[in-house]
This record gives sequence, C-alpha cells and structure tokens, in this order.
Amino acid sequence: MSKAKIMEVFRSVQGEGKYAGVAQVFVRFFECNMHCVWCDTPNSIGDTVRRYDEVTLDELWLKVRGLWDRCHSVSLTGGEPLLQEEFIKAFLPRLKEAGMSSYLETNGILPRALEAVIEDIDIVSMDIKLPSSTRCRPYWGEHGEFLKIARRKEVFVKAVISSATEKQDVLRSAELVSRIDPAIEYILQPNYFDRQNGVVGKCLEFQKECARVLKNVRVMPQMHKFMKVQ
Repeated sequence: MSKAKIMEVFRSVQGEGKYAGVAQVFVRFFECNMHCVWCDTPNSIGDTVRRYDEVTLDELWLKVRGLWDRCHSVSLTGGEPLLQEEFIKAFLPRLKEAGMSSYLETNGILPRALEAVIEDIDIVSMDIKLPSSTRCRPYWGEHGEFLKIARRKEVFVKAVISSATEKQDVLRSAELVSRIDPAIEYILQPNYFDRQNGVVGKCLEFQKECARVLKNVRVMPQMHKFMKVQ
C-alpha cells in the first residue's frame, strides 16, 4: 500500500490508559471495522463523505518528524490502524531508525494484521470490546489470539464500561486476560458520555471482581475529555 487514509496528524497528550499524560504525536487512520454505540470518533467510520487525506510514507514521515519535539511516542490510532497494515508495516521502520517509540491503539480483533507488524511495535494499547457495552457481537476468540501475539511486546488492556455493561462480560474478559498472563495491566474506563449514570460506581465494583484473577486492575477515565484537548 503506497498511500494511507489519514484523518489527522497532531501533537497532544495521551488521554487514556497506562500512559495517560505523556506527550505523543497522534496519527489517526481512517476507517474502522466496528460500530461501537459509544464511539468517540464516529467520523472515522464509513466513506459516504470524504474525511481523510491519502498520504504517502514520505508525507506522513515529514508531518510526524515536524511535530515530534521530544515526545514519548507516536500513537497509531483511529479508526482501526491495523486495517492499513501494509502501510504501517512500511512506516514503522522509519520510527525505529529515528529512535521514536511506536504506540498502537487498537480494537484487538485483527490478530493476523498484528502478527504482520508486531516486531516493530513497542507498546500495544488493546481494547477488549464487551458485547453488552458495544452492542456488537462477541469477539472473545479474536481477543484471545490477539493478546497472545501482543504480549511479545509491552501490552495493556482496557475495556469501556457503560451503564449497559453486564458483569458477566467484564468477568469473562478478566478471565481471558488472566489465562494468558495475570500480570497484564487491565484498565476499566468509564464511558465519558455515560458518566452521569453510575458508571464510576460500576467500575469500582468490577475492579474488585477482576482483582480476583488479575494482579493490576485500574479505573481510569479519559483524561483528555476533562482537559478538553484533542
């Protein structure tokens, strides 16, 4: 793939997960293979209106290099970046050669695509898509395969908790992670759009249950939403 569909490239702070607060250059890839009901970047889905630029490797590299300025890492986000795995596979060596760490934000359901790029990825931020939260079909098998590959590198897992999230889904996801490695960090992320509906309390309850099988369970909101930054 000589070009990628890129929505935006910008410098900001990471707002989610284990590395919340660090400076990153974000590369937002267009298109996603899921339609989560609480998606906070719905304009990355579908192609009825063009919302992206077709960018070459050289063009993207110039943008990233121009924004770098001692950032922690380059976040490949979306949408779902792994839908454009060929481009990412060609781009990652440029980051490595320049001493820039790569940080993949992914829905965790494309294990074959991850296998193709994992050797040049430094950090994987993997979502587990709980069916009661997303209103999508279960992806337990895909998540398990994906996590087994991701754990070759640094990986942590996060799950969005909404008012619709069912306890059985959270427990199943925690057990899935535990079977692969109980030391993998697991983050319960309250849905920002649902924050007035008791989701923080649900997260605290789920944290206790998940801690029975996992060593490191955290409750962390989306910091960038409260900070009102991109």
